[in-house]
Amino acid sequence: MSKGAIFDADGTLLDSMPIWEDAAARFLAGLGIEAEPDLGDVMFRLSLDEGAAYLKKTYLAGDRGLSMTEEEIKEGVLGVIRDFYVHQVQPKAGARRFLEELAARKVPMYIATSSNREHIRAALERLGLLHFFDGMITCEEAGASKREPRIFLLAAERMGLSPEDIFVFEDVIHAIRSAGSAGFVTVGVYDAASAADNAAMRAECAIYLHSLENREKFLETAGL
Repeated sequence: MSKGAIFDADGTLLDSMPIWEDAAARFLAGLGIEAEPDLGDVMFRLSLDEGAAYLKKTYLAGDRGLSMTEEEIKEGVLGVIRDFYVHQVQPKAGARRFLEELAARKVPMYIATSSNREHIRAALERLGLLHFFDGMITCEEAGASKREPRIFLLAAERMGLSPEDIFVFEDVIHAIRSAGSAGFVTVGVYDAASAADNAAMRAECAIYLHSLENREKFLETAGL
């Protein structure tokens, strides 16, 4: 019976989670403004629009010498994120060798991501990883977040495989839970950004990997 694999990108294949905490601070630094140490925690709880409003009120009001619209702020932060994916992000340790092992076993692979398609495509292409994948689907295209299994089910449909024959690799517990609820074989991958959920990940996923460098453990457990 053929087996397939669906990979999340951020935090699973790409060491990209820190940019989501640092983007606002990097944007402000480019304007010569030093951010407060807790800005990343504040921004993490806000939508992009809410974050832009917060930055305008807290750092970019006219009385601070530099006035910008919320739309300009939002575009500036997005530009920092875009630049990070296009030029800077690196793969998680062991990612390339892990994908090589699956490709050698003729396991079809797909990307399911919450991020911007072009950002992820540019990163994977620059890193020489894009060719491993048969395709990509985003939450925006699926019309639902990963708190629902829709994105995984659509990827499975495109792959021509049933959920029970597909390993889903994720670094966050809510995605593990939704994929598991739809019958996929879940593989938890550790990332520092979601370390607080590590115990739950270990308990709820079918296979847990502290690193993609643990490929032999996966291949043996998965029977590949």
